Amino acid sequence: MSTAVIETDAVIIGAGPVGLFQVFQLGLLEIKAHVVDSLAYAGGQCIELYPDKPIYDIPAMPATTGRELTASLLKQIAPFGPTFHLGQEVSSLEKQDDGRFLLTTNKGTAFLAKTIFIAAGVGAFKPRLLRVDGLDKFDDSQLFYRVNKPVDFTGQNLVIVGGGDAAIDAAIDFAKAGPIQAKSVTLVHRRDNFQALPAKVAEMKALCAAHAMRFMAGQVTSYGEKNGRLSAANVTDPDGVTHALPLDKLLVFLGLSPKLGPIADWGLAIERKQLTVDTEMFSTNVPGIFAVGDINTYPGKKKLILCGFHECVLAAFGAAPIIFPNKTIQLQYTTTSTKLHKVLGVEKSVSND
Repeated sequence: MSTAVIETDAVIIGAGPVGLFQVFQLGLLEIKAHVVDSLAYAGGQCIELYPDKPIYDIPAMPATTGRELTASLLKQIAPFGPTFHLGQEVSSLEKQDDGRFLLTTNKGTAFLAKTIFIAAGVGAFKPRLLRVDGLDKFDDSQLFYRVNKPVDFTGQNLVIVGGGDAAIDAAIDFAKAGPIQAKSVTLVHRRDNFQALPAKVAEMKALCAAHAMRFMAGQVTSYGEKNGRLSAANVTDPDGVTHALPLDKLLVFLGLSPKLGPIADWGLAIERKQLTVDTEMFSTNVPGIFAVGDINTYPGKKKLILCGFHECVLAAFGAAPIIFPNKTIQLQYTTTSTKLHKVLGVEKSVSND
């Protein structure tokens, strides 16, 4: 557990596309940010729910994917050197006598920040759990809802539960010959109908046909245990017959459920699980705390990534007087401003013509 308090101008809660673009807009105003996200990687909902599905409404990008958009944003904000604190959830927030905010995470990281930007999308994502009595005692030893280190599953007998992109991708990755190949892979889904990219489903079925993995329709209804360890997943098929699938590890991908979590206890005005903001600077009812992206609501709100990007601009300019109370903040253009060229590290590549 960390004990040192990190003093900073800005903390951004959420590392999805809007949170990442908030880093960029703050960076243009020479405001450095720390970014906290409950997921173990940047990208938020785009990476977690549809990493490879096409997105068509990002300006100047006829088509992209969640994965590509995240990679582009990370490249764009690299000159500003944000510090990421991933796999952590902000658990408490208290306003201090000097106007700053003390934030702590569930991992013990503490911040003392002048401003806060909540870009948490629809909330912190929590995996939907496999509801089998007693199974939770194997959490993080043999039962996993995320794959953080694929090498930990190499050479293992795996049962993977789910019918979406995450489950299909994991089954393919561990079934194919390669450095992380599992000893065996069995994919379990309630029916032979998947919510994943057709090309990925076809690849999975081809691996089944080649006996590199197997698929079983049904649901995990109980489990086997031997010497205190999970030994099998008992799967009941559509005909009511239960099959014991021996395993070393059980991977479950049943989707994610967004939770507003501790944010609901911070004294912020909330309407239908969203934070109400003004449309001048996207400030909440607490000065110094801003909300951008899907987490906020206001008249005419549209839950689009590009709208979140717009909100980031105004939020950054709204925060600047708090961070630099004696400084005049002027709008500058990245096309012509030599100061911004220097901040972005591109002054040498800009023509003097």
